[in-house]
Amino acid sequence: MKKLLLSVMLAGAGLCASAQDGSVRFGVKAGATFPNVSVSEDFGIDFKTNTSFYAGVTADISISDMFSVQPGLTFIGKGFKVKETFSEEGITGTVSSKVNAFYIELPVNVLVNIPVGEDKVFLGAGPYYSMGITGKIKSSGNVAGFEGSDSADIEFGDDGDLKRADYGVNFLAGYQLYNGFNIHAGYGLGLATINTDSGEEGSKMKNRVISVGIGFSF
Repeated sequence: MKKLLLSVMLAGAGLCASAQDGSVRFGVKAGATFPNVSVSEDFGIDFKTNTSFYAGVTADISISDMFSVQPGLTFIGKGFKVKETFSEEGITGTVSSKVNAFYIELPVNVLVNIPVGEDKVFLGAGPYYSMGITGKIKSSGNVAGFEGSDSADIEFGDDGDLKRADYGVNFLAGYQLYNGFNIHAGYGLGLATINTDSGEEGSKMKNRVISVGIGFSF
């Protein structure tokens, strides 16, 4: 799947290079993300949506009056919250953790642009590939009446806390004014298993990211 997504991105880049009218509009975007994860087995653990942010740049390359290709580069926050309550050998406790992971992401989306007077509605989808660069895990809890907290940097890599690479499919929609200002929303469907302890039979975690924001095309 990873090779397929990269092939699609390269094909999208080739499509950009062969665009007929050559019209390009560069843009900036920023907003909030509401990430979570899907898990194949949650073992009774309560996973919740986190809150983070994103910021990036885009290049909207026109293919026709209706279609365009939009590659971009985004700094994006992903992660999740988790709460676990346990009782073992007479010891009870509750531990809550917040995972804030930040990635550099390369999306390549194909957009359908629908005119609304001088403005337009746009709908799009396409693959993305991202690399984890930094993040923190913050935990707090109460075990047997004793409270405590801890914070640690996320280690990316096959031997770390999370795998560094993430890939999947983006979906987006928005409304752009004639002056270039736009509002948009998106959904990132992660296809990569991001936890390093998944194994052959372990629970597999995959990123899920809802985003809303604003942008401007020059």
